[in-house]
Amino acid sequence: MTIELATTLIVIGVIGALLSGMLGIGGAIVNYPMILYIPPMLGLPGYNPHEVAGIVALQVLFSTLSAVIAQRGDEVIHRQLVLIMGISVLVGSFLGGYGAKFLSGNIVNIIYAILATAAAILMSLPKRGSEDLALHEIEFNKTVAVVSSLTVGLAAGIVGAGGAFLLVPVMLQILKIPTRVTIASSLAITFLSSIGSSVGKVLAGGIPWTAAAIVVVASVVVAPLGVKVGRMMDVRVLRAVLGVVIIAVTVKIWTGILLS
Repeated sequence: MTIELATTLIVIGVIGALLSGMLGIGGAIVNYPMILYIPPMLGLPGYNPHEVAGIVALQVLFSTLSAVIAQRGDEVIHRQLVLIMGISVLVGSFLGGYGAKFLSGNIVNIIYAILATAAAILMSLPKRGSEDLALHEIEFNKTVAVVSSLTVGLAAGIVGAGGAFLLVPVMLQILKIPTRVTIASSLAITFLSSIGSSVGKVLAGGIPWTAAAIVVVASVVVAPLGVKVGRMMDVRVLRAVLGVVIIAVTVKIWTGILLS
């Protein structure tokens, strides 16, 4: 591990953690392509898709935990939603995290690209549902919540993600959850999901632990700052930022796949 590579990983971890706290995502949608592509672009040693997925799984676990702790004083986490979707996504992410070792690195990249594309499509749709509902007024289809989170968890576990970058659009567009409740609740759901994917990746082996530790420390320190920034931003700005991030990463990952 060189100083240059360590510095690069710290910067990547900081960016992912800021977005994690602000937008209710685990940071995987940003960190996965950055860790995969940026070190080689800078002439530094790179990591293969399986190693990147392992790093990202641990980063998401600790960044979402840090962000959830920072949210604990706010009354914006929908506990029933977290429980229903969290358990489903936990099961799916464990199966995906462990089962990924039987897939090629290229297949892992393609699955990631498909997830990001689905998220980009959902985020491009007009927001449905009211933004002014109190927690006790929010209702949602529990069957859809279980099926969608189980499916997302399975696919996200393969790439080491918590799945928030797809769960957030699902919660906004399909379940019609208000934006701030979605962001706060998705952090808790993603934390549960990342437990499954992290355990699966650890059992599967191949995690570069030094790189993972660097990214994790940067994420834990910065994620609470992202939560504070997110509180000060208009919900329309938050949605716009999330949409731009998802679309940009989708274009980048497909470009890398098609040109490889």
